[in-house]
Amino acid sequence: MSLHHEQHSSPGQRWSARAAFGASIGAVAVLLVFAGARTLTLFAVTVGALVVGVAAFFWFLTSRGVIRWISLAVALFAPIVVVVYLVRAQLLWVVILALGLAALAALCARAALAGGAADAPTPEHTASIPERPFLIMNPRSGGGKVERFDLKKRAEALGAEVVLLEGPETIDVETVARKAVERGADLLGVAGGDGTQALVAGVAAEYDLPFLVISAGTRNHFASDLGLDLADPGRCLDALSDGVELRVDLGTIDGRTFVNNASFGAYAQVVQSPAYRDAKTGTLLQMLPDVIAGHDGARLIAHLGDLEIDGPQAVLVSNGPYRTHDLVGLGHRARLDHGLLGVVTISVSSARQAVGLLRRTRRHGLTQHLSGDITVDADETMIPVGVDGEALMLGTPVRCTIIPLALRVRVPRVRPGVRPSAPAMDWVRLFQLARSQRVGHVR
Repeated sequence: MSLHHEQHSSPGQRWSARAAFGASIGAVAVLLVFAGARTLTLFAVTVGALVVGVAAFFWFLTSRGVIRWISLAVALFAPIVVVVYLVRAQLLWVVILALGLAALAALCARAALAGGAADAPTPEHTASIPERPFLIMNPRSGGGKVERFDLKKRAEALGAEVVLLEGPETIDVETVARKAVERGADLLGVAGGDGTQALVAGVAAEYDLPFLVISAGTRNHFASDLGLDLADPGRCLDALSDGVELRVDLGTIDGRTFVNNASFGAYAQVVQSPAYRDAKTGTLLQMLPDVIAGHDGARLIAHLGDLEIDGPQAVLVSNGPYRTHDLVGLGHRARLDHGLLGVVTISVSSARQAVGLLRRTRRHGLTQHLSGDITVDADETMIPVGVDGEALMLGTPVRCTIIPLALRVRVPRVRPGVRPSAPAMDWVRLFQLARSQRVGHVR
């Protein structure tokens, strides 16, 4: 007798899969029945408008003067052309119905595939209650969350020593953290932005001390990927009295630690401008044409082992791979203990390459990799780099590495947790679910 085991599924998953296929067939049937031979024309008009819109938007970003505004008008006009065509052909209701069925199919498919293999949670380790926790808080971060949630008083009530980053002078948080360790601190923590989090996390990792993340920043990217409460940063303080430890990776860039990512190229070039802080959109539009065309900024070369990527407009290096499938790779990380950097490069110097991104090409335009290290070189000795939101100038070549399981992060035992990721579309798995009476069986 042979034992054969397949992935188990519930009746709800199987019926959701069948509903997904039914809705998909319905969407196609609506188009064929009510649009008939005009279906191909409808498809050609829609795809053509999409291509023209993307190309025009690229020209808007890379041009100046009259051409820029003509390009913007074309980009906005393209979808209007499609709507006008649908109205005149009396097909608007047909398309709306087909799109509704397609959306229903996507929802049903997601529900059916949600029961598949998921990322296992990061292992938790028991941890003793710290006796001398030391916290650094930035009152200006996150629009004043430290004061709004009374974080200093709440932390001190739990026995923590708290230092506020007040005043116009720049405070070296690494030095402050090291002096706290010398005085006997047995936990370091930060209520502030991810850039400050990264600097103090590097000190905690160096001394093998637990690190406390308090979600008092603006984006709270790192806190989100740790599954912490973003609505009430005060709940992060629960880790001082009832916490567990997670072992996570730390990225490094020329010896400086980062918890989220380091960006090279167009974005890093723009944020270096003194005018960016006061006029973000205007500065971006003013600088992008020269940056994308290569007239302004360094020409980058990324080296990942034997692979060389020459001339990308942007390189994003992340502490662990992002789990989303969007073009720029910016989303959430299901786990922070993969021991690998995520690397995304974008090379778009023409409208044709911009349109090519719609095909999600991996060889040209957009590349995604996993690597233990990456070196970014350039034709200039100093290049702008964004590190966890901080604008820096670093000497080339710049090397990024990852230190697996370097950081002991202390988190509350009870916390919201990491947001579940949407399952990737798998038509083979969906078909197996739809046709099976019982996916898990023994024979």
